[in-house]
Amino acid sequence: MKDVRGRVAFITGGASGIGLGIAGAFVEAGMNVVLADLRQDHIEEALLAFGKRGQLKSVHAIRLDVTDRAAMSAAADETERVFGRLHVLVNNAGVGIQGPFEGITYADWDFGLAVNLGGVINGLQAFLPRIRAHGEGGHIVNTASLAALVPMPAQFVIYQTAKAAVVTLSEAIRTELARESIGVSVLCPGPVRTNIHEVAENRPAKFGVGDAFRTAENAGGARVPFPSMMEPAEVGALVLKAVRSDEPYIITHGEWRPMAEARHAALIAAMPVKLDPLLVTMLQGSRPREAR
Repeated sequence: MKDVRGRVAFITGGASGIGLGIAGAFVEAGMNVVLADLRQDHIEEALLAFGKRGQLKSVHAIRLDVTDRAAMSAAADETERVFGRLHVLVNNAGVGIQGPFEGITYADWDFGLAVNLGGVINGLQAFLPRIRAHGEGGHIVNTASLAALVPMPAQFVIYQTAKAAVVTLSEAIRTELARESIGVSVLCPGPVRTNIHEVAENRPAKFGVGDAFRTAENAGGARVPFPSMMEPAEVGALVLKAVRSDEPYIITHGEWRPMAEARHAALIAAMPVKLDPLLVTMLQGSRPREAR
């Protein structure tokens, strides 16, 4: 999608942090953008900011819980009523859930997976058929994390499990959708100035919480001000470039490279060298075009 002017985008978690950075880049590029967000306070702040820049005509906001499938479908209907056909879907909403592994509960798993993975699935189910139907092509951006690509401490197991699935999901559908001129990118950010640590404020009442994770969430999480911490607007520029260039991966930081190299080296080293030629031929025929 080299020419994005006049196109319509729907962004979950769009009223703050990375989502707002993406929205800002899209609007500057001439797109119409729907900001879908759980937090009304963030929506009001975002609309105020766009209003100050004289860009309110290009923005529409919807309060949305991405774990609510009926609400996601209604948001798709509203998007088309307000701006018309959708072309870019950004499944960005997420929560930085973490806590002591020995205290983890089903409620914690249900919440973390429902938002960080289920939100992506719900976005695809509600919006992708509409993108495919108009036949004009489009693009999907799914937000994962650099934590999905390397081993991490067990306190992040829910977060990392969901984000790793988002990476795999994005890779799996990319080749299929390319046949319909729909690109797919997966965003793997490192440290960015966001409110992802505000887990307690972003946990819907329908999800319970274990005692150990409640303590961690009430503490608000740690925010370490790394010198390399990016601004959301910088990430937004990277995402816009990826949409225009149909890039499969959007990586914000290189500091994870040594860990990623070590992980992949260990995987390769564990693979037997004796190969079945027929199986090799079959696998080569199914590889994504980027890997050939």
